[in-house]
Amino acid sequence: MGLLDMPVFTALTDKMRWHQARQGLLAENVANADNPGYKGRDLKQYNFEERFSQVQPPTVTTAATQPKHFSTSLGGAAGFADQRMVNFEITPKGNGVTLEDEMMKVTTNMMDYQAATSLYQKSVKILKTALGKTA
Repeated sequence: MGLLDMPVFTALTDKMRWHQARQGLLAENVANADNPGYKGRDLKQYNFEERFSQVQPPTVTTAATQPKHFSTSLGGAAGFADQRMVNFEITPKGNGVTLEDEMMKVTTNMMDYQAATSLYQKSVKILKTALGKTA
């Protein structure tokens, strides 16, 4: 197992993928804001606890090649489920997308993605420092 396959990195990677998928759905909502009868969609909220409950704890076994070597194995990744949004404001054409709400969601999603990316980068720097590599 590589260092970037650690549970914290896989969880952050999944979180960033979730934000990318959500950004796509929000962009569809904005693009279809004027289509009659269009109902907006959004992803089910990402939950770290749910993510870690699906991951099996790593198993560590020693290898006989050198005393300081070891390996681990991790479980698979979870998928994302989309859901219809609950809209309180419906236009006369039957469209349930409010551009102001969608733009707020896009901005919030972008900031959360940037936070996850920053946390990922800082974690990699910490590992490099712990390994004695500077860069």
